[in-house]
Amino acid sequence: MLIYVVTYDIPSDKRRKKIADLLEGYGQRVQYSVFECALSAVKFKELRKRLQQRIKIEEDSVRMYPISQQMLQQVEVWGGVEIVEPPGSTIV
Repeated sequence: MLIYVVTYDIPSDKRRKKIADLLEGYGQRVQYSVFECALSAVKFKELRKRLQQRIKIEEDSVRMYPISQQMLQQVEVWGGVEIVEPPGSTIV
């Protein structure tokens, strides 16, 4: 299981709301257009497929960054919500 940081820039209010609602089912909103999602490979594949069905490639921008356990330990959080932890892991 990896943490994925998912960001988006979507000009359409309707599409942006659909993307945000979808992502809320997979992770935690940490900023207005940024989510952290702890996902298995199967769930990540599912999310990608569902996102592809909802965006317009020529207008929208969606980015998904995988964060390894090693990199996760180096993340600094200043304010806001704490970083998502994959189940069964400990962040020091």
